[in-house]
Amino acid sequence: MSRVALVTGGTRGIGAAIAVGLKEAGYTVAANYGGNDEVANKFKEETGIAVYKFDVSDFDATSAAVKQIESDLGPVDILVNNAGITRDGTMHRMTHEQWQAVIDTNLGSCFNCCHAVIDGMRERNFGRIVNIGSINGQAGQYGQVNYAAAKSGIHGFTKALAQEGAAKGITVNAIAPGYIDTDMVRAVPPNVLEKIVAKIPVGRLGKASEIARGVLFLVSDEGGFVTGSTLSINGGQHMY
Repeated sequence: MSRVALVTGGTRGIGAAIAVGLKEAGYTVAANYGGNDEVANKFKEETGIAVYKFDVSDFDATSAAVKQIESDLGPVDILVNNAGITRDGTMHRMTHEQWQAVIDTNLGSCFNCCHAVIDGMRERNFGRIVNIGSINGQAGQYGQVNYAAAKSGIHGFTKALAQEGAAKGITVNAIAPGYIDTDMVRAVPPNVLEKIVAKIPVGRLGKASEIARGVLFLVSDEGGFVTGSTLSINGGQHMY
């Protein structure tokens, strides 16, 4: 019986590539999404991956959804916390709602999802948790104090939880992507995107599949000696 993997924000962009990569590697995958039913249903039809709609920033909703996933598919042995939003703005213009929404969705969701699966992982003496951080959580970014704080928090969260899980066969790692060729990045004005790419030593945007391959290694049995680490996949833009 294949291990079950839950990928949050798993029907679009980097999350979709991770979900598909896991399925192709033989895992049973559940992809969470927050709002776009049309995209999620299309993803389900094209990939055959089960999709589950719930708000990862809501503790109770996440707990209930994970119970449903485990009832449908089996115990969750692999969790990829990928869900994230942006609400950009400089500090003097940012509202408290913009701050809180990003903290709750990007960082709070890591607590909510990990809390929902950690007891089962401890009981089975096996677990793989991968949290998707960001280059902007390492280097900061103008107009993103909320996003940078949340992603930086993910890196600290990862190291602390890794220490708790190690004795129970649970590894906890993070991946910090740089600029990846997704719909969100493609929406950036061409002249701005050109400047971004100019700062990437390898001279191109990353591919979502390259992030997925990093996840596949970290969740594998062969990745069992790696925990508490942050894998930077950014083309050399920030060597941290």
